[in-house]
Amino acid sequence: MTTPATAPPAAEALCVEALSKRFAGVRALHDVHIDVRAGEVLALMGENGAGKSTLLKILSGDYQPDSGRLVLEGEPVVFRTPAEAHRAGVRIIYQEPEIVPHVSVAENVYIGALPRRRGRLLDRGALHARVQADLERYGFAQVLRPDTLGGRLSAAQRQLVEILRALTGNVRVIAFDEPTSSLSEHEVDALFALIRRLRDDGVAIIYVSHRMKEIFRIADRVAVLRDGRLVGQRAVAETSEDELVRMMVGRDLSAMFRRRHTGAARDRSMLSVRSLTTDDVTDISFDVRAGEVLGLTGLVGAGRSELVRAVVGDLPIRSGRVLVDGEPVRLRSPRDAVRVGIGLAPEERKADALILERTVRDNVSLAVLSRLSRFRIVRRGRERDLVNRYVRQLDVRTPSVEQEVRRLSGGNQQKVVLARWLARRPKVLILDEPTRGIDVGAKAEIYSLIDELAAEGIAVLVISSELPEILGLADRIIVMQHGRITGELTHDDATEERILALAMADQLTSEGVIR
Repeated sequence: MTTPATAPPAAEALCVEALSKRFAGVRALHDVHIDVRAGEVLALMGENGAGKSTLLKILSGDYQPDSGRLVLEGEPVVFRTPAEAHRAGVRIIYQEPEIVPHVSVAENVYIGALPRRRGRLLDRGALHARVQADLERYGFAQVLRPDTLGGRLSAAQRQLVEILRALTGNVRVIAFDEPTSSLSEHEVDALFALIRRLRDDGVAIIYVSHRMKEIFRIADRVAVLRDGRLVGQRAVAETSEDELVRMMVGRDLSAMFRRRHTGAARDRSMLSVRSLTTDDVTDISFDVRAGEVLGLTGLVGAGRSELVRAVVGDLPIRSGRVLVDGEPVRLRSPRDAVRVGIGLAPEERKADALILERTVRDNVSLAVLSRLSRFRIVRRGRERDLVNRYVRQLDVRTPSVEQEVRRLSGGNQQKVVLARWLARRPKVLILDEPTRGIDVGAKAEIYSLIDELAAEGIAVLVISSELPEILGLADRIIVMQHGRITGELTHDDATEERILALAMADQLTSEGVIR
């Protein structure tokens, strides 16, 4: 673990003074005072809905405060647009970057500042040379190519492009919003090296994350928001995970990573995969039993998501078989998977699972409309009763089931996805990064729900990059690397070290040292 810098902090680069903001009667921020110092990493923590996103959008010029002000290096500033914030040297790197799909990585990075030849033609040679130099300087050359189209980038690669874009020009303050949610360990190491370099160069850094391990690894101070108010600030060296969780949620969640391992898994295999091979994975075999939580992990690029997409019929299978409750099935599409009793909550919930402009009611009932219909007409009363039941059961925090899903926090959006599958009652439920980008309180609720689903006899397959999550949830753990299974561990035998050794199997010497 790297110790954060202990040198005396420089002057305040950015001061947030008495900021308040309301939306339709809801108080998003109330009288918030935070200072961000040059040459320091300030972690910003809080549950979804605590006010972090609103604060970042005020810093970026997307929102204007109702009261209070920003002071940048001693001068009051007003950012009416993101372009004004950018010109002032303030950058915000959001968790879900905006990438232009039909142009290259190089053009995405320098969009708005592309090098031109005479006649205004794009100088592609100069552009690609510039971006390649940036990739090598920042340690991302192994995972990004300047000429790759934006539409072909993985979630991790899109995040790196957004980071490179933010570093163009003069940077005085930079905020990272959950930057590692889709990155591999190697990419996280490269990102942290970059953050330390920026800190040492005198840049003021705001680091927003729910991942405690990262906060103690990279931050110097931490500020905690709850219900739109600043609860407190601490030097990282003088606080603990338990204290920060109590500050965020107002209660103790010390057991949040642990489910009740009752040994209730049954011998009956609900999902069997036999010698499955696709363009992305090779000779994969495993079982998930009724009442069991099977963990699937590995570094980004190991083929985990590609495997489950093939299992649910979203990617073609070259050879092998899938069986559900002992019966061979042929899945040509995700609709076939739903029909035979498989539910998938994908990693990219906004892009692949939710219809953001539709209501909570529409999104929950989507998988059971045929059951709620008569003569192809949806019986709205039955639909509302069903949706309200699962909204209450999962404690989805929404004014009503008629609220648009896009207006919910990340944790509540994930609960809506889970409510859809609870309504469907699948035999097998696959959860791909189920707590990505959501706060600790919502995580604890989702862990409890997973425990309840397994207790009811549902076979649950959980894909996660967070090792504490996998270790706490799973009865068994399968580890993948480069499209193959490299090992399997029981809950009692699994440790972070053993999982990482299997995840990096081809990078280890016989002495256990990474090559």
